[in-house]
Amino acid sequence: MSTTPSHPALDPAHALARLPELTVVDVRTPGEYASGHLPGAHNIPLDSLDRALPALRAAHGELLLVCASGARAENARAVLAGHGIPAATLTGGTRGWAARGHELHRPRGGSRAAWAMERQVRFTAGTVVLAGLALGQLHPAWLLLSAGVAGGLVYSALTDTCGMAALLAKLPHNRPRATDLDATLAALAAPGSARG
Repeated sequence: MSTTPSHPALDPAHALARLPELTVVDVRTPGEYASGHLPGAHNIPLDSLDRALPALRAAHGELLLVCASGARAENARAVLAGHGIPAATLTGGTRGWAARGHELHRPRGGSRAAWAMERQVRFTAGTVVLAGLALGQLHPAWLLLSAGVAGGLVYSALTDTCGMAALLAKLPHNRPRATDLDATLAALAAPGSARG
C-alpha cells in the first residue's frame, strides 16, 4: 500500500465522499459487523490484526479503520502504524456514521446478530457485580469480586483499554470463522480491492 492518509481521522461526511477510493476495515467482532457495517467494509477483528498485516499492506487504496465508536479503530491504527502501514479512522465509528443517516449494510440471511462489545461488557460487569454482592451475603470475601470489577472499570476508563472486552472477544460468537477471515484477507490482497 503506497498511500499515506492525509488525515488520521475522517468524519462521516468526508468518508462518504471518499468511500469509493477507500479500503474500509471494520475491526469489530463478526457479530457486531453482521449487525450493520459501512458499505464495502471488510471484517478483520482487532485481535486478528497481526494475521492480517500482509493483506493490509497489500490492500489498494487508503485504509479506513472502523469500529462502533472509534476507540478500537484507533487501537488498530496504532498497531498498523507500528508496522509501517498508514491508516485513518472514522470519527464516531459506525454509530456516528448511522447517526448522520448514512447507510449500513447487513449480510443477507443467516447472519449472526450479536450485541455490541460495549453492551456485552456492561452486561458481564453488571452480572459479576450483582453476583459478588449476592454471594457477599454468604461470606464477605465475595464482595471482593464486585470490588475487582469496579477497579477494572476505573482502570479501563483511565487507560482507554478494556481487558473484559479482550476476554469477551475470544468467545465463539465473537470470533470469525476461519474461512470468513481467509476470504477477507484474500479479497484485500486481490487487485482492485479498494471496496469489498
